[in-house]
Amino acid sequence: MSTEKLWAGRFKKRLDDKANDFNTSLPFDMRMYRQDIEGSIAHAKMLALQGIITVEDGEAIVKGLTGILEDIERGRLSIEGEYEDIHSFVEGKLTERIGDAGKRLHTARSRNDQVALDIRLYLRNECDKIEGLLKDLILTVAELAEKHADTVMCGYTHLQRAQPITFGQHLLAYAFMFLRDLDRLRDCRKRMNISPLGSCALAGTGFPIDRLKVAELLGMDGICENSLDGVSDRDFAAELAFVLSLTMTHLSRFSEEIILWCSWEFKFIELDDSFSTGSSIMPQKKNADIAELVRGKTGRAYGNLIALLTVLKGLPLAYNKDMQEDKEAIFDSVDTVKNALAVFAPMLKTMKVNKENMRKAAAEGFINATDGADYLTAKGIPFRTAYKIMGEIVAYCIENGKTLETLSLAEYRKFSDAFEADVYQAIDLDQCVAKRNSRGGTGRESVNRQIEIVKKALQQ
Repeated sequence: MSTEKLWAGRFKKRLDDKANDFNTSLPFDMRMYRQDIEGSIAHAKMLALQGIITVEDGEAIVKGLTGILEDIERGRLSIEGEYEDIHSFVEGKLTERIGDAGKRLHTARSRNDQVALDIRLYLRNECDKIEGLLKDLILTVAELAEKHADTVMCGYTHLQRAQPITFGQHLLAYAFMFLRDLDRLRDCRKRMNISPLGSCALAGTGFPIDRLKVAELLGMDGICENSLDGVSDRDFAAELAFVLSLTMTHLSRFSEEIILWCSWEFKFIELDDSFSTGSSIMPQKKNADIAELVRGKTGRAYGNLIALLTVLKGLPLAYNKDMQEDKEAIFDSVDTVKNALAVFAPMLKTMKVNKENMRKAAAEGFINATDGADYLTAKGIPFRTAYKIMGEIVAYCIENGKTLETLSLAEYRKFSDAFEADVYQAIDLDQCVAKRNSRGGTGRESVNRQIEIVKKALQQ
């Protein structure tokens, strides 16, 4: 079996073993075998249609490539050996099987445009898989929000108790974040789904190729109109790395809250045993390790984005070997996000929500003080004055060990004659939540509207 380098004709000495190991990309670009073969099949069909190779050679190439694909996927052919990359592996195996016809496959093509095509096709497919995982997570969050549309909890700012909201509305904030991630992913996919094949090394070719036909065969939306650009940029990979980084940011924020809510200090939720771990020394521990790992792995996605941008920032046109570094970075980001999404949705589906603890926390933090100020404002007192009055009342309650609910009407009237018996209805937690039906608000009507928006968006 010959594993002679594709570029061996110019050289009189074989590549140093250490240099060869350093240079090879097969261990990580082997995952693109399907895309490499699909691109080669489309290229061979076009060459035959254009009369650049014979119909017989074209058919032999397609049959040979199809056989290689089937053998790899059925475990009959292992991707291994001293091949420089997946392209040389496939071409080498093809030539072994069909002879000289296999050597004609690379007519009017360079590995520069070949690898640019392969990574676009691979990432396009991964985008579709991530979209499915994102949609599953968003639906899970929406269904949880529907179930807890009336579950009262604290809303926080600065991690301090702020105003009463529902757990349903809190969950929906993440649903809308993930919807934007989904939109960005789809938008990124559009720019990715453009074919560079036919750019060749950098200058195009003198052969009468039909680049649009190849793009059509591969289900792509068009071609890179400049051959230099086609082989030398990976902005689509950097853009995807950013989209995935932002998705991980949202997952990390959600994870942080889950970790807090699981703690004894909050005890708002309890994760199922199947998504928790224990301690090797402390038998009472139940750790939110899955959420912690998602939070931790977010740094990998950020690092990969910076790595890609750094690789690209100083490269002259056209192709440079530096660009081989694009794959491990973007592949790792793809894998990280897929793995995180795959565990996140079932973790949410199986968690237990402690409604009583949520409501108890909401009742103890004076989070209905704003509603007291709104009450006074409705009575004709300027809001800023009403705000000051309620601040004085809260200070009085703290000094005397009381809450807004337990304060007597006589005590209220010490601060303002505008207070009447209906103040207790105004500061009732359920009423505070229920009346906030402005668009985007925490009231049941508004939450239902948000759930409808989310579910409708998932159908698009």
